Amino acid sequence: GDGSRVIAYDDAGGAFAARLWWLLRWLGHDAVAVLDGGWQAWLAAGLPVSTVPASARASQILVARPHNDWVVGVDSVANGLADGSQLVLDARAPERFRGEVEPIDPVAGHIPGACNRFHRNNLAADGGFKDPATLRAEFLEVLNGRSADKLICQCGSGVTACHNLLALAVAGLEGARLYPGSWSEWCSDPARPVATGEA
Repeated sequence: GDGSRVIAYDDAGGAFAARLWWLLRWLGHDAVAVLDGGWQAWLAAGLPVSTVPASARASQILVARPHNDWVVGVDSVANGLADGSQLVLDARAPERFRGEVEPIDPVAGHIPGACNRFHRNNLAADGGFKDPATLRAEFLEVLNGRSADKLICQCGSGVTACHNLLALAVAGLEGARLYPGSWSEWCSDPARPVATGEA
């Protein structure tokens, strides 16, 4: 319910935890955090674990108050690229971005004009997020003088893009939006342009 504190974690470098973090916040539930370093960090710290399934507890219903201004559709992405008002940041692995491999979608490549920031580049060697100052410097370089609210984050299907959105929040750079349809939606229409290679 609205009063519940949610701690999201995973064993996938935070990709799925970041998606839950973003989704709950988009729905209007701000009491959500991500366990930095995830399951591996918990184990490495020697903290207690259980193999007993958790019993469900009654909770109140979460009243959704969606922040619809946090998302953009395919037409907004296309228009923002055409007039130069937006920067699209693709969170997929570099080889997928360049179109060298595509294990999921029927078309390889990226949205023309997008730049690549692989979501795993947000992590330090220990698997936790890089410190805020480092992330801020790296994202400011990507933004190249633009404000964060001119940034549209995408990936393959709107999951790992949330990792970049979380890293931006850690860096104190708010206002970027998610393109949930991401590459899967973009490449589904053969009339939309596709780029390959480096940005």
